[in-house]
Amino acid sequence: MNKSVIINLKNVSVFQQNTLILSNVNLDILASEFIYLIGQTGSGKSTLLKTIYAELSLNKGEGKVAGFNLHQLKANQVPFLRRKIGIVFQDFQLLTDRSVYENLYFVLQATDWKNKAEMDSRINEVLEMVGLDTKSFKMPFELSGGEQQRLVIARALLNKPEVILADEPTGNLDPETSNGIMELLHKIAKSGTAILMATHDYRLITKFTGRIIKCEKGSINELAVIEEKLMGN
Repeated sequence: MNKSVIINLKNVSVFQQNTLILSNVNLDILASEFIYLIGQTGSGKSTLLKTIYAELSLNKGEGKVAGFNLHQLKANQVPFLRRKIGIVFQDFQLLTDRSVYENLYFVLQATDWKNKAEMDSRINEVLEMVGLDTKSFKMPFELSGGEQQRLVIARALLNKPEVILADEPTGNLDPETSNGIMELLHKIAKSGTAILMATHDYRLITKFTGRIIKCEKGSINELAVIEEKLMGN
């Protein structure tokens, strides 16, 4: 069976305000794929991710994400698109005054879940998936950095997204904890959810396989392998 195309960008130009950041972007991402997005700071990685989840408008080119046409996307459709996308940030962006459970419950409420039993069931399910099923009563400050990132991943999984966009998810973590997060993300990809991960940690790429897309000089290119010169950075 052919895997479905989750993200399709064709001749896309990516702008930050009125500044052209990337041009002639062509990219297909399929279900279950794990893709690294690399490049120097300022090369357009985060801007590309923001365009995919419609924080920035797509004004030139064709883009489809999880069945939504980015070029024709209306403001009132953006929340529905984002239910199909899980977003994992480097700085967690957790609600620090609420427990693990309450952080997840808040997201379900905000995305129109109504049935309390179903909400409880889904929260328990995603916490078990990320290995936090015994931590639901904890506050974020009581969790380690790795556990907080696992909670962020659990939050991203709540609405069963077709793709997870991860922006430097291991950037604030030590190498051993980073390995655990990568193992979790790859497990999620194998279950059918595509992963697009922006990273500067090229050593992870040599350890955990995936397609490699590089932002460089205003365009994107696919690399067969990580370049040795990058490993020295």
